[in-house]
Amino acid sequence: MPRPGLARRALAEAVATFALVFAGCGAIVVDAERGQALGAVGIGAVFGLVILAMVYATGHLSGAHINPAVTLAFTATRHFPLREAAAYVPAQLVGAVAGALTLRLAWDGTPADLGATVPNVGAGSALLYETILTALLMFVIVAVATDTRAVGSAAAIAIGATVGLDALFGGDVTGASMNPARSFGPALVANTWTDFWIYVVGPVLGALVGAALYQAMRVPAAPRADIGGRPS
Repeated sequence: MPRPGLARRALAEAVATFALVFAGCGAIVVDAERGQALGAVGIGAVFGLVILAMVYATGHLSGAHINPAVTLAFTATRHFPLREAAAYVPAQLVGAVAGALTLRLAWDGTPADLGATVPNVGAGSALLYETILTALLMFVIVAVATDTRAVGSAAAIAIGATVGLDALFGGDVTGASMNPARSFGPALVANTWTDFWIYVVGPVLGALVGAALYQAMRVPAAPRADIGGRPS
């Protein structure tokens, strides 16, 4: 089956990022409005499961980056064309804003700041956490998306599980964003910009580190046909 055109792939990225924000940040809102009905484990599970679902649903269309940091890291490591990255990143940001706007309409306001990420530690510690969380995620993504020896059918499970894991141990520290788009949508709609720079610098730096680390460890092998990536 021929690969969809760039516009359709960018649309898939927007839809997947919308789902991430609407479901994941929506879980934060529900938890706050319903007396911690979900808890940290429930919220982490929602983030992991929505990524798992979106990777399965859109991986064969766009590669399911769903994250500007992932797109930029794939571009920096020459697994993704710059021209296409210039379409993916805006699409991801638009999808995130649409998800946050939908939550605002559904809840008639901005409860829990619509899931905006604000660190609970100092800026230096928060930056370190976001960098490491994203590096772990990108390390897994590069492994399952670009290495012929990885089990391709398990990519969605591996990536979703990593997002859920990061959310479980990092959520109470920084919100475990790992994704500039996921942080941008709620920040814009709820007008909550506290230390927002951390959620751009940390994920981008972490994604570059994670991608470079796997590239340094791998044994050269023939690239797979779907080398565009199947991430978050």
